[in-house]
Amino acid sequence: MYIAEAIKNTGLETMIAAASATILAQSLKIIWYFLTHQRINFKIFFHTGGMPSSHSATVSALAFSVGLINGFTSTIFAVATGLAVVVMYDAAGVRRAAGKMAGILNKITEDFYHHHSEELPEKLMELLGHTPFEVVVGSAFGVLIAYLIHI
Repeated sequence: MYIAEAIKNTGLETMIAAASATILAQSLKIIWYFLTHQRINFKIFFHTGGMPSSHSATVSALAFSVGLINGFTSTIFAVATGLAVVVMYDAAGVRRAAGKMAGILNKITEDFYHHHSEELPEKLMELLGHTPFEVVVGSAFGVLIAYLIHI
C-alpha cells in the first residue's frame, strides 16, 4: 500500500494503521456474519465481540507500527506492546465472561417474567468479548495491516 511520504514513519502513520485495522476488522465481521448466518447484518459493524477481534487488530497494528518506525527494542514499542497485551487479555477474559454472564441473566429474567412479558426489562448485551481464536486472528490481521501501510 502506498502512503504519502509526508506521514511515513510518523505518528500519523501509526494512527492510520490502527484506525484502518479497526475499520477493516469491523467490516470483516459483516462478511464473517454473512458466511456463518447466510444473511447480511450491517448492525454488526457497530457491535463488540465476534470474528475477528477489532480491539486486538487495533492495538496490534498500533504496536507493530510503532515497532516498525521506532524499532522493536525501543521503550515506546514496549509500552505499546504492554497496552496491546492488556487489551487482548481483557477482550478474551473479562469482557467474554461479562458477555456469558449477560446471557445467563437474560435467561433468568425471561423465565422470571414468563407470565408478565410486558414487564420484561431490556435485555443485556451478550456479545461483548472474544474467544482466544478471535483475538489471535484479530492480532494477526492488525500486524498485517500495519505492515501493508508501512511498506
